[in-house]
Amino acid sequence: MAEFDDFLSDSAALFGESQVDDGKIQYGPLVLTPAPKEGKANTLLADHLFSPSLLLAELLERGIISFANQRVIELGAGCALPSLLSSTLSGHSPCLAVITDYPDETIIKNLSGNVERNRPHFEKECAVHVCGYEWGCDVAPLLDIAERHGSRDRAFDIVVMSDLLHFDGSHDVLLKSLLSLLRRDPSARAYIAAGKYTLPHVCEHFVSEAARSGIILEEQEVESVWKGELIVSGGGLDKEQLGARKGMSRWWIGRWADT
Repeated sequence: MAEFDDFLSDSAALFGESQVDDGKIQYGPLVLTPAPKEGKANTLLADHLFSPSLLLAELLERGIISFANQRVIELGAGCALPSLLSSTLSGHSPCLAVITDYPDETIIKNLSGNVERNRPHFEKECAVHVCGYEWGCDVAPLLDIAERHGSRDRAFDIVVMSDLLHFDGSHDVLLKSLLSLLRRDPSARAYIAAGKYTLPHVCEHFVSEAARSGIILEEQEVESVWKGELIVSGGGLDKEQLGARKGMSRWWIGRWADT
């Protein structure tokens, strides 16, 4: 795993991906911290905020994608920027945001800290939960939360996966979780983003496997211009850097093929 981490870091640098790991990051009202660089947080890259999360956050801020009144779950959330930002958007927040990452004490402690630090900014209609969850494992505890927050199916309306596709050895369990969590309905959506440092054939493998399993992933265009209006600071981020990092990302919208 250490060799893979070195490869990813080198690839990120090649694409202009300066890792944001030097303290607190501000995005609008949110103040976030990556997990400490130790243990599983390091090997699972929860100690960085990578570009795909910034891309998804900007799309949410601009209303290109909306989680309004939906039950949302984010897998492998890290800092959980997309989920937490959506929870602050007046009139556009989800009714439920379940934020998950690997059940490691360091990772979950940091994730919980991000949630509690920013809880005053969440819309009152939005319930936010933090859960430790390993991909491919039993989703029943997560579905129980979804059931308590809606009269619809015991499932989630939206699944968010930011910068997870580079874990190519985990595509099978990641897809298993997606299939188990996403509500089987024409309106249900998966929002998936990856950095261009994730090799194209790795992304295409996941897209192909998802299609075989009944989920169509349609890639969307990305402009290399930052159009968000909220203040973003920390880690040397400015408009130019944000635009460059946005342009180094890819994203897909997923839906069930047979609904």
